Formats: sequence, structure tokens, C-alpha cells
Amino acid sequence: MSVGYQDEETVVARHFTLTLHCPERTGIVHAVTSFLVGHGCDIVEHQQFDDAERSRLFLRTAFKCGSADVDDLKREFAAVASEFEMDFDLWDERQPRVLVMVSKAGHCLNDLLFRWRAGSLGGEITAVVSNHEDLRPMAEAAGLDFVHVPNTADTKHIAEQRLLELVEEYQADLVVLARYMQVLSNDLCAKLAGRVINIHHSFLPGFKGAKPYHQAYDRGVKYVGATAHYVTPDLDEGPIIEQEVLRVDHSFDPRALTAAGRDAEALALSRAVRWHCEHRVLLNGNSTVVFR
Repeated sequence: MSVGYQDEETVVARHFTLTLHCPERTGIVHAVTSFLVGHGCDIVEHQQFDDAERSRLFLRTAFKCGSADVDDLKREFAAVASEFEMDFDLWDERQPRVLVMVSKAGHCLNDLLFRWRAGSLGGEITAVVSNHEDLRPMAEAAGLDFVHVPNTADTKHIAEQRLLELVEEYQADLVVLARYMQVLSNDLCAKLAGRVINIHHSFLPGFKGAKPYHQAYDRGVKYVGATAHYVTPDLDEGPIIEQEVLRVDHSFDPRALTAAGRDAEALALSRAVRWHCEHRVLLNGNSTVVFR
């Protein structure tokens, strides 16, 4: 089936994004651009990265094309992908659907909601899920469904099964743990691999356990920060998408350090969500390539 470009006066161009990675070799970019030109597509953004250590090429190309269907483009591009051993995906302009999970802290949810309503998040928030009732008013004030799913040691399996049902019910492409204070099981991490983003504080040196900002204050830290990453069975060690660092000094007491940390968490998480929703993040082993 042809997916060629029709008359510009009668067809409104649709926008698409192609991402891929493959073994490095001559002719990859030429093959991609030739395919797009041959289908009457106009490239509007192109980025690539050659990983010399792993001998792999990573590529993201955004383009517009009239009267094209994403499934047809995928099917026809498959021949190019096979020739170059590409792992690829291709999306149309539909915004990914985002399911947000929270506990009691609302700073990350509030920031995500603001950016979503401002049209700058890159995705469509569909619902908020929580193991507590505290943030119901914030979610419902934004016009979103709020689903309370209790999660204790005795109910963890039931809670995670309910989460999978909600992912399907809301057709969620991405799950965001916006300070959701529960550890996902290995099984759930595997089922949602590459589709869950988490945020946590990060210090140098690292402080774990209760009251990390009080520990940081006692050690006189000069930086606070946050890390947004994909969730894997290795707790807080998944591929990093974004990190934010803020400089502090001796005048920051635990309360001020906590406030600075919340700012860092909100910034790092919102960027990670937007870049994922814009298909700018490609997994590279235990790392990521982020085309900002």
C-alpha cells in the first residue's frame, strides 16, 4: 500500500517520530532519509549518536507527511530495518497516556498537573492512583479520576494486580511514580519494563533510610539533587533519564534542604516524563541516550 504525499492544499500533514538503534555501519542515515523522501515526508528534526564504545548508532527523526498511516509506515520501513538489523519504533502525533502514582507528598504531582494543563508535559494524564487518600482533592480539582489502592505487606499482590488492571483500563502508555512510596515487585517491573519512571532524591554522599535531609544537614552537604530513572528490579538503579542538582550551603537547615530537594525532584521528573513522551529517550544497556 502506498503512503505517498498528497496535494498540500487538500491534505493536512501529520507528524511522526522514528527512533532506532542498530550496529554501526555505513549507509544507515542515507537509508532512513531515502525512505522518508521516497514517501514524500519532510524531516523537521533529526538527531543521532554514535556510541563508539558499543559500536551502535542511535537515531531520532521527527517528520511530517500527508495522508500517511503509522501502521503502513511501520510495515514498509520494516524492510530497511531488517537490512541494517535495526530495533525501531515509529509513532504518530498522539500524546502518550500517563498514569500517575502518588502517596502523601504532592509536590511532584502538582508540578506534573500544572505542566499538563499548560500543554507542556508532552503526555496526557489520565488518572491518579494512590495508596493514601491525601492527594484526592488535588487530583479531582484537576478533573482527574483518583483511585485509592491500599498497599500493605499483606495486600501487595492484590494492589499490584489492581495496578495492572488500571493500566489496561486507562490504556496507559507510561506509569509515573511521583513520590509513590512503595517498592514494585520484580514481577511487576518485568511486566511494565520501560514504561515506569521513578523519582528519588540523590546526594553526594548518599543518605538512605529515614530523614535523609536531616542526615545531609548533619554532614554539611553543598549540593542536593534528584534522579529520574526507569524502574527495574534493582531498587533505584534503573537507567537514568535526568538528574537535577541545586547548590546549597551552611545556611540551609533541614527544612530548607527539604524544600530545595522537592524543587529538584519536580524538575527532574517533569523533564524525564516530557522527554519520554516525546520519544527522546532510547535505552542503551543500563544507560540511556536522551535527545533533548
